[in-house]
Amino acid sequence: MTTAADSQELQSGWKSVSAYKNLPDHTVEKETVAQKKTHHTFERKACSWTKCFTSFTFPPTLPVHPFSSKMPRIENDIKLDFKDVLLRPKRSTLKSRSEVDLMRSFTFRNSKRSYRGIPIIAANMDTVGTFEMAVAMHQFSLFTTIHKHYSVDDWLEFAAKHPECLESLAVSTGTGDGDFEKISAVLAAVPQLQYICVDVANGYSEHFVHFVKDVREKFPSHTIVAGNVVTGEMVEELILAGADIIKVGIGPGSVCTTRKKTGVGYPQLSAVIECADAAHGLGGHIISDGGCTCPGDVSKAFGAGADFVMLGGMLAGHSESGGEIIEKNGKKYKLFYGMSSDTAMKKHAGGVAEYRASEGKTVEVLYKGPVDETIRDILGGVRSTCTYVGAAKLKELSRRTTFIRVTQQLNTVFGSDS
Repeated sequence: MTTAADSQELQSGWKSVSAYKNLPDHTVEKETVAQKKTHHTFERKACSWTKCFTSFTFPPTLPVHPFSSKMPRIENDIKLDFKDVLLRPKRSTLKSRSEVDLMRSFTFRNSKRSYRGIPIIAANMDTVGTFEMAVAMHQFSLFTTIHKHYSVDDWLEFAAKHPECLESLAVSTGTGDGDFEKISAVLAAVPQLQYICVDVANGYSEHFVHFVKDVREKFPSHTIVAGNVVTGEMVEELILAGADIIKVGIGPGSVCTTRKKTGVGYPQLSAVIECADAAHGLGGHIISDGGCTCPGDVSKAFGAGADFVMLGGMLAGHSESGGEIIEKNGKKYKLFYGMSSDTAMKKHAGGVAEYRASEGKTVEVLYKGPVDETIRDILGGVRSTCTYVGAAKLKELSRRTTFIRVTQQLNTVFGSDS
């Protein structure tokens, strides 16, 4: 005998089927696994309810609409940025920040070369990745990616004055006409250089992947940095193409306007977590590039799994930064601009091409003097993070990290910078 519960479930099933039938073609691509399970369940129910129904027929899988594959997709997973989380404190046996070891050692997948240092990098921007910055960063065992606009003669002069710095910096290149020839000339002139940074705004082009392959073929023993991308599948493709370290980040930089101009991007914290997982699965490494506004963000990037963290805006405005000092109303400033800004393209390419838009901005940063104090502040913040979560070494930070989602991080009664 059919119970009231059976009748109610059966009626609910028929309503689902009715709704399924009435869906317009373009809203259904194919029958999902869950729908198949639902159909099979009701078929079995119908067999046991023969007293009520002689047959119980369900609609076949709906045909795929010819335009269904072109419909936009929405991923419902919430992606997070540094501002969306805090690190949960944990018990610690550390007595002092001085006990924390920030040095890391890596052996790279494709070059087979080894690295040892504190994995914080000055970005390859005109106003950050300078030879002067490289000297200052090297004193703290930090790394610098030198911007690509120095000439071969500039490199020869720097190498003669500061040979000790060459082990902790990379020569940068784009993928445009003449870039491959220029980087070949630089590496031939300064053979001590062991790092190459292949840098473009959009690392998703087939041309970029082929360029990375060509660089690997020409320089089999050099460590190659490549980017920028924000998803795991592209991280894997670039590593398999020959890159050792992948730069992760599209649009998070302080003078980058890519997200505003194009609508394209990925929240940096989630990008780092997902890309680190993909890279580490293949024995590769990643750099979290952009989005850091304070030492706490640097710690969050390391906690999310980044092997290196690249900084631009946090290192801008110092004596070692490129450009002249500007004086206004008794205060000193330095220009800081994105490498896809009007300022950069007018300086290096004669202006913005007709077919493209500027994807960067130019700002005047209050002059801060030598960069040493800023570096100490950043390193002190990361050490303090490690003591709060019980990580005696920077290597342990990601394993000791638990992120908690928050709606507010700071008390802003005296301003957001307090």
